[in-house]
Amino acid sequence: MERTITSEQVEPIAIGAGVLGTGGGGSTYLGALWLRETIKRLGSPRVIDADDLADDALAVSVGKMGAPTVSIEKLAQGDEMANAVRGLEAHLGRRMDALLIGEIGGSNALMPLICGLQLGLPIVDGDGMGRAFPELQMDTFSIAGLDHHPMALGDSHGNVIIFHKLDSTHRAEQYARVLTISMGGEAGLAMPVVMGAQVKQTLIHGTLTLAERIGRAVLNARRAGSDPAEVITAITHGRVLFRGKIVDVDRRMVQGFTRGRMRLAPFGGGAEMVIDFQNENLIAYRDGEIVATVPDLISLIGLEDGEPIGTESLRYGLRVAVLGMPAPKELKTLRALEVVGPAAFGYSEVLFTPMAGDLL
Repeated sequence: MERTITSEQVEPIAIGAGVLGTGGGGSTYLGALWLRETIKRLGSPRVIDADDLADDALAVSVGKMGAPTVSIEKLAQGDEMANAVRGLEAHLGRRMDALLIGEIGGSNALMPLICGLQLGLPIVDGDGMGRAFPELQMDTFSIAGLDHHPMALGDSHGNVIIFHKLDSTHRAEQYARVLTISMGGEAGLAMPVVMGAQVKQTLIHGTLTLAERIGRAVLNARRAGSDPAEVITAITHGRVLFRGKIVDVDRRMVQGFTRGRMRLAPFGGGAEMVIDFQNENLIAYRDGEIVATVPDLISLIGLEDGEPIGTESLRYGLRVAVLGMPAPKELKTLRALEVVGPAAFGYSEVLFTPMAGDLL
């Protein structure tokens, strides 16, 4: 069933996407500003369910590639994603029928809504990650064995690069990361191109709706003076891992990623928490023991207002709640864990112990 997104829905979607972003995906504040302005100029984005797509329909996933820190400092020209999609259409000799959300986390959840308005295309309710991940191969399309070529990158000068053929999705990540750095650390991304039947089989369905539901719960908690951490974890089948303040942040740009570690101290003394991140939060330790690890979601929110906090916004003294939420079931298969489990991020000695339940 087709529906539209109004300006009033932008804030709850942005909040929910920030929570699901686990620290990455880009600034939802800037993304929300851009989406509201686009709605004002071009009308309301159209959203459809995956089952609404014909099996032979053609769709492509869109978003921004780059480090969250760069997205704050380097504002987009505005047409990078649309140019990338148009480049793919010219390369294939066929128009797209719909756009997909590459990752529901952070500002990248909002980018397809903007691009959909620019191109006059509907957006499918769902994504390939159920959260945010830092690398291109870390999605359900790659896990299912689908090709990520052809793919396109667009920069702020109107340049579009088409990759006609790539021998692996890891190669797609490798080459696209180098180009993104050359493009100023951020680029518009269009990939993979998939048929409607493949979308139905591989997409994590309904995550845009989930983001809005989380955001509305946070806004209601603010108005009622209740605990936003508890309402979020009730919806996502998660739990509160920690409450305290950030006392140290080591953050740096490495090969196009925001990498680092944060340290948090509880109120009133006790065991500290340490969280490693690569754009997104990866592993949380309490008193030296692992309490949550990727692909399960680890998100920071403001203690009082429930506002999600990205890794680009971490700073000393922030009072936060750390939430742990189970990953979607699609990310917990043996094949998926090879791509998005701890070992995929260099933690070969860490065994993934899933949280109870599933995100959806």
